[in-house]
Amino acid sequence: MDKHSALLWMEDVSKSFPGVQALQNVSLHVGAGEILGLIGQNGAGKSTLMKILSGVYMPDSGEILLGGEPIQIHNPHHAQELGISIIYQELNLMPNLSVMENIFVGREPGPPLFVSRSKLERQTRAILDRMRMHLRPTALVRSLSVAEQQMVEIAKAISRDVRVLIMDEPTSALSETEVETLFDIIRQLRDSGVAVIFISHRLEEVLHICDRVTVLRDGANAGDVAVKATSREELIRMMVGRPLDQFFHRDSHLDESGNSADTVLEARGISRRGTALNPDAVVLDNVSLALKRGEILGLAGLVGAGRTELARVIFGADKRSSGEIWIEGRPAKIQSPVDAIKHGIGLVPEDRKGQGLILKLAVRVNMTLANLDKLSSLDFVQQGAERRVVDDYIQRFEIRTPSPEQRVVNLSGGNQQKVVISKWLMLNPKILIMDEPTRGIDVGAKSEIYELMHELASQGISIIMISSEFPELIAMCDRIICLAEGRVTGEVTREEATLETLMHYCTLREQVVASQEGSAIA
Repeated sequence: MDKHSALLWMEDVSKSFPGVQALQNVSLHVGAGEILGLIGQNGAGKSTLMKILSGVYMPDSGEILLGGEPIQIHNPHHAQELGISIIYQELNLMPNLSVMENIFVGREPGPPLFVSRSKLERQTRAILDRMRMHLRPTALVRSLSVAEQQMVEIAKAISRDVRVLIMDEPTSALSETEVETLFDIIRQLRDSGVAVIFISHRLEEVLHICDRVTVLRDGANAGDVAVKATSREELIRMMVGRPLDQFFHRDSHLDESGNSADTVLEARGISRRGTALNPDAVVLDNVSLALKRGEILGLAGLVGAGRTELARVIFGADKRSSGEIWIEGRPAKIQSPVDAIKHGIGLVPEDRKGQGLILKLAVRVNMTLANLDKLSSLDFVQQGAERRVVDDYIQRFEIRTPSPEQRVVNLSGGNQQKVVISKWLMLNPKILIMDEPTRGIDVGAKSEIYELMHELASQGISIIMISSEFPELIAMCDRIICLAEGRVTGEVTREEATLETLMHYCTLREQVVASQEGSAIA
């Protein structure tokens, strides 16, 4: 493929901001009817390159051709006129308007004051039928699921005769079934001649849906390969400059016998009943576990297994119906997060943006918010002491921020997670519960989080790690406890843990129930 046969050709594109060279001679090309994966760590330059392509930024240098003709993209509206559309991770829809009004906003058929709603509905239905999207044109967007809202965004792009469609992390909030539906639509777009640029941290999905992959690292090209000729491990090596097997250190945090000096936390017979929708639902059923000093203990389970619910009960965020929590051999009265913190427990939540951070506030404020009493005198924050401790954590954990006063919303996912962890470490916890600590961050940032967890464990901090990625648990944890439907179904050591073993235990209760039902029917 050369610049005249490619539908889109970007060559030697560079872009700098004050003090930062974001892109350095980056090239990218994609043909009509091709799905191109674009991957790289946070900060690799993907967003900057796509903002240039969608008209948000002007490049400092470089050449862009569309259909073999040189173009200059002046603004986002101009990009759409050229047939270049982008669907961001944060969808840009008007929730109180209908599907058809969102698709044709500003381009409704008929005079401005006399829009033909019947024609608007017919045009919308034609687009939806073309892509086999089962949506009602008159449905309000606020009533749709995230997957259905993405379909509206895609339909909006199709209505503009899209030639190049950029999709930024389109599956981040979708279920597996919704992902497959989205992939079917993407394939239909490809078959109709649209060039699709698919940006994702989920390498398995990139390998599944894309024809070719372009890799960026540190604002420059790191590779361009056909999916059939590469692997997940090779893509990771190009993204971070080192092989996958260097991500994990398998040194145990326990002694040779598998024991540590003592047990720091015990949950004994923890049960919890009731949800917002069903007051009789069994959330946790007689769950027990023991956590040793300096241990990384994994919690494995499928959706609805009770992992996060157990973490919230231990932290005092949710009340338990029965059971006891013991800290260092003594019963602990934990009825709120304040009680948990007093006992040396910290929680890095699954939803760091919604529960772990105040996005509009500075890195400094987010770091010290839970520790202000120790940084204050006579109800006044000692700014010098606060600044010193914040600078220390920024340097210690290599948090990439131009300033402690930078709003945390502007940081990458990996750096946001380091801010959350720093907040809890300032309290000198004995126990740190980490719920999906690497969700939504790239492989390079994952590696840094892994190293940080190992460092904390070597210092004697005990960690409970919840993860939906079984390979991550196997590589990181000294022991893994498996949950299914709110019950403990198995416990395995590092040496015993395999993907098959974990999946067996995490589906065990479902199999037992199915067997019992079968017997009853018989």
